Amino acid sequence: MHTPDDLIHRLEQLNEVGAALSKERDINRLLEHILLAAKTITHADGGTLYRVTEDGQHLRFEIMRTDSLGIALGGTTGNGISLPDLPLVDEYGKPNNAMVAAYSAINEKTVNIADAYTEAGFDFTGTRKFDDKTGYRSCSFLTVPMKNHENEIIGVLQLINAIDPVTGAVGTFSAADQRLAESLASQAAIALTNRQLISQLENLFESFIDLINLAIDEKSPYTGGHCQRVPALTMMLAEAVNATEEGPLADFHMSERDRYELKIAGLLHDCGKVTTPVHVVDKATKLETLFDRIHLVDTRFEVLKRDAETRMLRQLLVITDPATQAEAQAALAREWALLDEERAFLHRVNVGGEAMKPEDQQRVRDIGTGHHWRNADGEEVPFLSEDEIENLTIRAGTLTQTEREVINHHIVATIRMLEQLPWPKHLRNVPEYAGGHHERMDGKGYPKGLTREQMSIQARIMGIADIFEALTARDRPYKPGMKLSQAISILGNFARNGHIDPDLFEVFVRQGVFKQYAERYMDPSQIDAVDLDKVFSSVSS
Repeated sequence: MHTPDDLIHRLEQLNEVGAALSKERDINRLLEHILLAAKTITHADGGTLYRVTEDGQHLRFEIMRTDSLGIALGGTTGNGISLPDLPLVDEYGKPNNAMVAAYSAINEKTVNIADAYTEAGFDFTGTRKFDDKTGYRSCSFLTVPMKNHENEIIGVLQLINAIDPVTGAVGTFSAADQRLAESLASQAAIALTNRQLISQLENLFESFIDLINLAIDEKSPYTGGHCQRVPALTMMLAEAVNATEEGPLADFHMSERDRYELKIAGLLHDCGKVTTPVHVVDKATKLETLFDRIHLVDTRFEVLKRDAETRMLRQLLVITDPATQAEAQAALAREWALLDEERAFLHRVNVGGEAMKPEDQQRVRDIGTGHHWRNADGEEVPFLSEDEIENLTIRAGTLTQTEREVINHHIVATIRMLEQLPWPKHLRNVPEYAGGHHERMDGKGYPKGLTREQMSIQARIMGIADIFEALTARDRPYKPGMKLSQAISILGNFARNGHIDPDLFEVFVRQGVFKQYAERYMDPSQIDAVDLDKVFSSVSS
């Protein structure tokens, strides 16, 4: 028998549960909360929560609990439920009113049964088999349909064996129990539907993000992987920082909302690349635009060789001395050999590297201005144009300063695009996180020249992820992926010279984040030993 105080207490519990359900983001935990709350306020020993399947033809077991038997299945337990779905229609297409849970869903009615063994009209064969197997005695049942705000049945809440809180004896579910369970089922259905709608909207939003990244991928196969790997590495490092319990980053903690916000920022960090011209993004060699202009240079070398041969042949027409003829032919061979060597040299420097020597840059200029050829208009012009000399003397990589500015503009475009969106409160930091990954700790980055103190930890994390992914990526057109030790060494130098956050770099290395990433995304041939003592001694020096 329930006292007035007990009823008041249970009403208070109902209000608390309703508030808690509205805040829960995880579907499994939400379902679990619903069943456990229902058991608590009705003093039930056991219970099952079913959800209507997507096709509307079955009830699926989601959560099962029986306290006296120690049964806990589904939800966050990690223990799956192997029972088959309950059909809402029989083999003849008629309503399956024999099963009490199905009956409740089909007829949208609460069913309150005092004793399953004496109740007529329902098939409790499965219940009796369960009892025979476990030694349990299923007695009272309270089965409540869950109806959402659109009046649709989305599930069923079933409670088993009402326990008297004073004597511990199994009794029946009272009218008060039924009203409380129905009220909870109503609140729970709305909370579950809202969570499902939010999940659907989040999935739709993330699908649009994937669509943007797919567009970037279709433009350039060299950046699509980057758009996926940087968010993954960002979250790896963020989780490592979140787990840090001492040092300058010990106060950094993330909630589930924080994680989702950072995840979205990571996925969108390069969305501005949709505005970047393909021939700049994919520039594999220094002379490449829509095609590699080195082949035009090859043609000019062939023209120079032809002209040299023509001059020699004209000499032979007026020279009769065999020795002089032989000398002219030898001179032609030497000139051809020099041209072939210069051609091979230009081919080598056309491939971007880490650092081009000043003497090689000067040799490009000497070749470009030292030879002349007659173009299609009949004009005699320098062998290489100013633009070709500028490209072939690029010190590192394959991009000119102008092209680098075009590439760098993608972050400005990213920020502009993201700032146009009406971000909800829990995602309002996405533009700052995504837009800061090219800033530096010393204020020499771009586009805003922010310093370490002006940046969030999340933006600094993304900066490290962006750099490390770029260093180790195997799908760039202009370079192979670096060895792990070389990439870590470069990051160490960046930590020392004010490029990246040294505290985050220490977590990145000491917590083994780089190894975790390498095992998942790098080729085994890139993974070599990293001397951590050497790395940190160089950072602190």
